[in-house]
Amino acid sequence: MQQIKPMRNIKELLKQMTLEEKAGLCSGKDFWNTKEIERLGIPSVMMTDGPHGLRKQEGDTDHLGINKSLPSTCFPSAAGLACSWDKDLINRTGATIGREAQAEDVSIVLGPSVNIKRSPLCGRNFEYFSEDPYLSSSLAASYIKGVQSQGVGTSIKHFAVNNQEFKRMSVDAVVDERTLREIYLASFEQAVKDGQPWTVMAAYNKVNGSYCSENKKLLTEILKEEWGFEGLVMSDWGAVNELDDGIEAGLELEMPASGGMGEKKIIEAVQTGKLSLEKLDQSVERILKIVFQAVENKKQNAAYDKNEHHKIAREAARESMVLLKNEDRILPLRSVKSVAVIGAFAKKPRFQGGGSSHINPTKVDDIFEEMQKAALPTTVLDFAEGYSLDRDEADEQLISEAVELAKKTEIAVIFAGLPESYESEGFDRKYLSIPVSHRVLIEEVAKVQSNVIVVLSNGAPIEMPWLDQVKAVLEGYLGGQALGGAIADLIFGLANPSGKLAETFPKKLAHNPSYLHFPGDGETADYSEGIFVGYRHYDTRDVEPLFPFGYGLSYTSFEYSNIQVNRDEIQDTDSITVSIKVKNTGDMEGKEIIQLYVRDIESKISRPEKELKGFEKVHLYPSEEKIVTFKLEKRAFAYYNTKINDWHVETGSFDILIGSSSREILQRKTVYVHSTTVIPNILTRHSTFGDLMDNPVGAEIMKAMQSQANPSNNEGLGAGMQEMILGTTLHNACVMSNGAFTEDMMQGILQAANNSKIS
Repeated sequence: MQQIKPMRNIKELLKQMTLEEKAGLCSGKDFWNTKEIERLGIPSVMMTDGPHGLRKQEGDTDHLGINKSLPSTCFPSAAGLACSWDKDLINRTGATIGREAQAEDVSIVLGPSVNIKRSPLCGRNFEYFSEDPYLSSSLAASYIKGVQSQGVGTSIKHFAVNNQEFKRMSVDAVVDERTLREIYLASFEQAVKDGQPWTVMAAYNKVNGSYCSENKKLLTEILKEEWGFEGLVMSDWGAVNELDDGIEAGLELEMPASGGMGEKKIIEAVQTGKLSLEKLDQSVERILKIVFQAVENKKQNAAYDKNEHHKIAREAARESMVLLKNEDRILPLRSVKSVAVIGAFAKKPRFQGGGSSHINPTKVDDIFEEMQKAALPTTVLDFAEGYSLDRDEADEQLISEAVELAKKTEIAVIFAGLPESYESEGFDRKYLSIPVSHRVLIEEVAKVQSNVIVVLSNGAPIEMPWLDQVKAVLEGYLGGQALGGAIADLIFGLANPSGKLAETFPKKLAHNPSYLHFPGDGETADYSEGIFVGYRHYDTRDVEPLFPFGYGLSYTSFEYSNIQVNRDEIQDTDSITVSIKVKNTGDMEGKEIIQLYVRDIESKISRPEKELKGFEKVHLYPSEEKIVTFKLEKRAFAYYNTKINDWHVETGSFDILIGSSSREILQRKTVYVHSTTVIPNILTRHSTFGDLMDNPVGAEIMKAMQSQANPSNNEGLGAGMQEMILGTTLHNACVMSNGAFTEDMMQGILQAANNSKIS
């Protein structure tokens, strides 16, 4: 095991550094490296793009993957990898990427990307895990731990509320505090706390009027002070507006180099007193800590086995693919004699997204060849191109050839989806449809062949108007360089599909909660849908999706039984243990993803129908059963209360729901949780009688007032009239009572209820 040397004495180094040297360290040396200071023995370290592989460029560098990179293993992008719901697998994937980073002398991998999938149209959704912050943060923590187990740092990104590509460098994301905390920051929070990434990357956009790289609330108050983040905050590439303001807000490192502009602003700000030297020293100290951490963890003569890493990529792809439909159990293909393999993707696969995460793979599976290897010797596979990769329009000749081939075979397997031109970093999609050439191909083949299987390659949800015309659909997402082998394994039953959707597939775009607001007018992006993102919207408003969150089929079947809780009544400072028995009732070994949701049965505030609070993936042989256990603590029952600026549990009953998707709940228990937080109910002249009823003293006063009133005046009051009275303010009652309810009486009630004089 490598001997770790003691950390350099950073405090002593700070004393020896000039102002110019300190300012210089806060900006990059070039596109991918930090600055060195040779006279003090401070080295430069390299960082490169991730997150689903290593993009270390040779020669000229750029941010969008235009120039060639050194070969590295391309794993499934996060949209697919998240569908594995497998924390151990994602940890091993991260560790594999970490080993490759060590071999290429890379100190920090820029990933994972954990922004929430607010809309299926976001062009970069393929790089993000989920629409659910609990799932996203849990998987991100596993990835971070995996990479960093190899002595290589990560940079969780893009902090925060970076959910569109349209005007991403300038748009102002306008989002209320509760939504910010429960959805968009929660996707980062547990990953930061549990994973302890070396760095956090500040996004391009503004949040509520302030650029992320200059947002003190995000970078200092929340990230560092509340969450205890001890690493450094760097900018997204070119995301710094004013570097001196960024340093003051909690940014440490501007990337890439800005030609001396950023450091000049820092020097001037310190010299004029705008920025304190103490604040600059704090930033430099964090930078030096990470630089030396990278140096101390560098492994000499690091190397890796490309073939072994390709096998891991194949496993990751196989575990991530989602079987969406399997009518008549057409899959897996076992004893068929002839198969038509149709679609250009079968020989030139779409296996990754476009932009800064674009990997130069060590090898890429030919799907058709891998299917030939996996099929029985008696099965004949023939290929038809079906569509052209460089045009969207249907090619009649290619479709005719595909149709003729499909007529002659038992089964047709069509490879379709989204070309790279449809989704990439830098622009958003306009609609959910696949190219016309792909759609027409599926429809025409289905007219002559009743046994059609569609295998999809896409980074985000699509519409499927042809769904009823085909027997099976396998969602492959962007499966990385080994997707061909993974698809062949699943199609021919060498492995059992076990992925489940980490996002909702809507029937049509208009059903998405952000439909009326995405992507905004270019100046602002209004997050008016609030906390109702993804399944929180579809389930609460009973909008039927095409495929729900957490959905995925298997070649076997599972039975859930005997849900148990160790306590059915707790305080919110306690925890609950929940267990469920799961059995494989089919004839093939497989893996099931058990999902636990929590529902607040009756709440005074608006809450989703249910929220994911636990999940586990288990392997089961036929007839095998296992007991899966979950531990639920306060956050599983809490919402973010903006009155107290903290997480709060309302006293009451909660349903513990366990199932195979957000729409397939199979077992449930109810528990009662007592809140230990007393929320101050300070009454004013503008409080309502309803507010007065919520105050213990106020409630007694109301009872006394009601007993003194003429009972006949209350006869026949309906619920609507009672609601109107409870909604009346004390001040308005004073004005409208014609002297019966005086100002002095109101002040007396307020003083008694608040135990203090209210002016």
